[in-house]
Amino acid sequence: MDRQQQLRSLQGGLIVSCQAPADSPLHQPEIIAAIAAAAVQRGAVGIRLDTPEHVRAVRDRLPDTPIIGLWKRTFPDSPVYITPRYAEAEAIAAAGADIIALDCTLRPRPDGEDFRQIIPRIQQELGRLVMADVDTMEAAIAAAEAGADLIGTTLYGYTEATQGRTPPGWDLLAAAVQQIPNTPMICEGGIASAQAARQACDRGAFAVVVGTAITGIDLQVQAYVAALNTRL
Repeated sequence: MDRQQQLRSLQGGLIVSCQAPADSPLHQPEIIAAIAAAAVQRGAVGIRLDTPEHVRAVRDRLPDTPIIGLWKRTFPDSPVYITPRYAEAEAIAAAGADIIALDCTLRPRPDGEDFRQIIPRIQQELGRLVMADVDTMEAAIAAAEAGADLIGTTLYGYTEATQGRTPPGWDLLAAAVQQIPNTPMICEGGIASAQAARQACDRGAFAVVVGTAITGIDLQVQAYVAALNTRL
């Protein structure tokens, strides 16, 4: 499947983020793969995954499903943790991801790397598409100029530059759709209902990523329990 075919397969659809905290019983490759298979069986057009192990397990179970892969790793010299270096991108590609997601915020990366150099390396050396996870319009423009194939509102509300803002990043989505018309925009973050997902597409999103509201059992249960305990 070439680049345009891969993109068309996602257009207008639901991408389900199948992730779980490291201390969760769900954080097992075979369980993540089962969750992903259930999502695809019910109509998801793609899956977003963290770690090479989970990407590999889902690829084995779903050989034809588009996978957006990433690897969350933390380093003491940088706040960037979504595929922070080329080395993580390389491992995710080797595990079977079709699209590599990486933090493309305007923050310093580990080892002094720059996403402007990482994006073309992923495309040329690994033969993969790139999804740029951004937080601001400035970052979205920089990612588009660097050649990102997709741009997501993923980090809106989760960085220093967007502190105090609550996802979904409707304003970021609207501005990016208008100012970067040739790069597909993915709405990710804070989509907590089917109605919100439809609203994202109505606002110009190319596709929608939903995680916690569908697969986030740990966080969902914690939220319910906290609300009930507060009431008591």
